Amino acid sequence: MVEHNALSATREAYDAVALTYAQLFRDSLHDSPLDRAILGAFAELVSTSGGDQVADLGCGPGHITAYLNELSLPAFGVDASPAMIELARQAYPGLRFEVGSMSALDIADGALGGVLARWSVIHTPPPELPLILDEFHRVLAPGGHLLIGFSASDDPSHPAQVFDHTVAPAYRWWPDHLAAMLRTCGMTEVGRMVREPRPTDRRQFQEVQLLARKAPAGAA
Repeated sequence: MVEHNALSATREAYDAVALTYAQLFRDSLHDSPLDRAILGAFAELVSTSGGDQVADLGCGPGHITAYLNELSLPAFGVDASPAMIELARQAYPGLRFEVGSMSALDIADGALGGVLARWSVIHTPPPELPLILDEFHRVLAPGGHLLIGFSASDDPSHPAQVFDHTVAPAYRWWPDHLAAMLRTCGMTEVGRMVREPRPTDRRQFQEVQLLARKAPAGAA
């Protein structure tokens, strides 16, 4: 498979900073009650809809995958960075972590009750994002849920805006536009959480987490 230059560059960039990234973010949920709340809602919806496995796509060093397992979800992690996956396996030896690409997941059709994509699509060039959203839809079971997090654009006339991320070039999205993209690929928005930037945040962007659902079997 010929990989996109953006994916290769992003993988190499995260391989280079994997250890520092893990040290910075492994405890990030401790001071983020809103993030814990939306993850809890996601876990409850997946569980009550009869969902089975959950994939944490772009899992990094695995701390969120581990948190999902604490919420009684049978979660596993996938990341394009081999260095990140190695750190995740070391930190959480009882959990499953795999190297993989979100655009071509080694997961059977309809195998998942949930997909978490927590800031993992921000490095995807806008023309390639529909392919990845279609892949999320493919691996979700009917009635399965997706939770996707991203930084918000502040200009609805420019649905995607590039910004200078510390690790690799990244994009922020106008939330309604991304929600429309989800509808196009067969997922309906259930709700969203918007977190305003704190005064101490380096970037004064809103952070958005969209919760969407794939249509149940037999739905019109």
